[in-house]
Amino acid sequence: MKDLIKGSDSTLYMQLWEKRIRVTDIDSGRIFDEAPLVAIRKGKRRGKRVALGNRASSASSAEVEVINPFSHPRSLLAHFKAAELLLEGIFEKLGAERVFSSPANLVLQPMEKNQGGLTEVEVRAFQELGLGAGARRVYVYQGPELTRHTLDLSKVREASAPVAASGAGEPRSWTQWIWIAIWFILIAVMTVFQQF
Repeated sequence: MKDLIKGSDSTLYMQLWEKRIRVTDIDSGRIFDEAPLVAIRKGKRRGKRVALGNRASSASSAEVEVINPFSHPRSLLAHFKAAELLLEGIFEKLGAERVFSSPANLVLQPMEKNQGGLTEVEVRAFQELGLGAGARRVYVYQGPELTRHTLDLSKVREASAPVAASGAGEPRSWTQWIWIAIWFILIAVMTVFQQF
């Protein structure tokens, strides 16, 4: 039960480059640091993730397309759905020991293609990306590079407040309430089965 409670309030720190993605689980210290690639099945079962990170580079075939969703000459976010699938997979890998793999807090820091600061549109796109991948709150951070030991969520929240707060302070949509209800039902079912 302690792992369930701890896992429900996790924080991930994500750094994005065109050719690298580094995600650190602040609580456990686990790190995903690989190429930002996702292999996606084409055809009838289109959109299914086959592989991610360095393994995705060797998964290319007639049925599988390998995409770097952060490769574009002008912007760091080029392919939204592929980026969402990549983040979902990373969240699953880092949250493997927890009941809920999605983080409560995602601090996302674009490390390049941000000269002059990010536009409101770019910040919103990154925020929607994190929320769509399963994070409950997303803070798009623009500042000095952080580490597991220097990340102070309250300071990040203040620095990101104008845009990042939209995920934290707004009422939940009906789909989020449905997922919360499903999670509680699953917990109840797991508790019942553990008694037998």
